[in-house]
Amino acid sequence: MRPLLIRGARLVDGDGERAGDLLIVERRIAALGTVDAGGAEVIEAAGKVLAPGIIDTAFRVDKAATIAGGITGVLLMPDQSPVLDEPALVERAERLGKPQLWVHPLAAATRGLRGSELAELALLREAGAVAVATGRAAIEDANVMLRLLRYAAGLGLVVVSHGENVALTAGAAATEGEAAMRLGLPAAPAVAEAIQIARDLRLAALAGARLHVACVTTAEGVALLRAARAAGQDVSAATTPDYLLLNEGAVTGYRSFARLSPPLRSERDRLALREGVADGTVAMLVSRHDPRSAEEKRLPFADAAPGAAGAATLLPLALALVRDGVLDLPGLMRALSATAAARFGVPGGRLGVGEPADLLLFDPDAPWRIEADALPGKAGNTPFDGLPVQGRVLLTIKGGEVQR
Repeated sequence: MRPLLIRGARLVDGDGERAGDLLIVERRIAALGTVDAGGAEVIEAAGKVLAPGIIDTAFRVDKAATIAGGITGVLLMPDQSPVLDEPALVERAERLGKPQLWVHPLAAATRGLRGSELAELALLREAGAVAVATGRAAIEDANVMLRLLRYAAGLGLVVVSHGENVALTAGAAATEGEAAMRLGLPAAPAVAEAIQIARDLRLAALAGARLHVACVTTAEGVALLRAARAAGQDVSAATTPDYLLLNEGAVTGYRSFARLSPPLRSERDRLALREGVADGTVAMLVSRHDPRSAEEKRLPFADAAPGAAGAATLLPLALALVRDGVLDLPGLMRALSATAAARFGVPGGRLGVGEPADLLLFDPDAPWRIEADALPGKAGNTPFDGLPVQGRVLLTIKGGEVQR
């Protein structure tokens, strides 16, 4: 491959920010700072931000949306069709994004994600799984969960858990509160999250396992995680911009595009979650990209499928946290890339000589409006339709090649 020089950029990763050039040779970063172009192809960055490519967590491989969003790696949840509970299926999933995207599969914790019989985690790890996940639902049986945590601990795998109590949330479409009451929606108490997180934290401590809560959304959930981390427990958590920028009021008018899983929470929960992101309790920002068709969304609220497209809008929505003073730009890149790389042992997340040339060039100030019908990818359903945002991806570079 011909060397590629990106000249005159703001180089930003989780370690800080500096101005300079970046040279790519043979799919890796070869030099940083002031670099002689030599025979390299040159891209003029003109002071825009060059950062490590985003490492996202998603339910779908959607290459058009990820390229548009500056995402170069995806931690793929096991809720696929078929479920990622066999080595051959994990190997196939790893190839789904090539050559534009690295896909890092998460193994199904149980056969068919039914919550009863453990999957063959050792074989799934050998096939390429980087962690094990319970999927869209928690494991209801505490004994099964304990056995899972002990098995995963022996293999050195992080367990990715869903933080909602199954019995409390069955049939619910919203969070108990004024919005759900006014609309007459079937609802579950927000404490369903805390109950599940508390149980899984205790079991993980007993098993000596590494735990990751896939999506924390409540004040009480954040408090439990903060206390566990302060006590020295090996636990991490992620959330999405949806819960940091919206509250349960977004469902007013039966807006089914705002039906998510977990459901949107109270304003108190939203503010507490922002505090958790600011202090590092919630250290990862992800999209949980789960595009739904118009047929799945244009239904009565309780019948609509939960989920939303989020890959293409993850960066501009997350940049609102920088403008609000919740995070600085290096902190944001840690949350979008470096922390996930370190936690799950996948390449990327840093700008350094020898690191993979998986990069993102973006203009943090470019204004645009999110238009659901114009979003790239498999579906454009989003609760942010019509929202003015700032921050536009200019280039996504994976393995040293500009993706189109």
